[in-house]
Amino acid sequence: MRAAEVMTRDVATVRPETAIADAIHLMLDRRVSGLPVVDDAGAVVGILSEGDLLRRVELGTEHRRPAWVSFLRGPDREAVDYVRTHTLRVDDVMTRKPDTVDESAPLDEVVAHMTHRHVRRLPVTSAGKLVGIVSRADLVRALGDALAHRAQVNRDDAVIKNDLAAEIRQQPWADSCSVAIEVHNGDVDICGVVFQESVEAALRVAAERTDGVRSVAVRTEFVSQVAIGA
Repeated sequence: MRAAEVMTRDVATVRPETAIADAIHLMLDRRVSGLPVVDDAGAVVGILSEGDLLRRVELGTEHRRPAWVSFLRGPDREAVDYVRTHTLRVDDVMTRKPDTVDESAPLDEVVAHMTHRHVRRLPVTSAGKLVGIVSRADLVRALGDALAHRAQVNRDDAVIKNDLAAEIRQQPWADSCSVAIEVHNGDVDICGVVFQESVEAALRVAAERTDGVRSVAVRTEFVSQVAIGA
């Protein structure tokens, strides 16, 4: 799947010169925790998130440092902090040059961006212009849809067995088990030994995800590789 397939297209945006009060009202009305900031050409120039609004003089949450700390930090850094905690404009507090993804980006790339940069949402662009936004909620919604639409089909037992065996063989943990698979009317029975305790759960999951499976029973015995001299 690609970013364009899961993104939210109706995106609330603000301009750099937008008043923070107006941006907050928009966030509350749209029930979002962040807003892309766009210029006149529709290009993304920043992101305004709830985290950018936590340190504010109106809330009494601005940093309050001893005079000697402020002296050591210097007037430049103190002035920057003053602007962020006192400004009335979005462009003074927004995160500049935010990560974006192209609408054609595969979802594994989107997730890699989110996890690496520790962000909850990414603006989606096409030809440099904002066309949507993909959030963690969008990804979870897509997963829910995919799971809800999994095919419940009747398949020949031999086909189910072959597919399951093939799935297990291609996994990196396949050498950590020695099992036999039996299938009767879609009911899967797996028995044998595992050399890592976690492999039993992996066998169950592999079976449950195989099309045509109605039920799964996994009966394995754990054998330590140390015990067998591995």
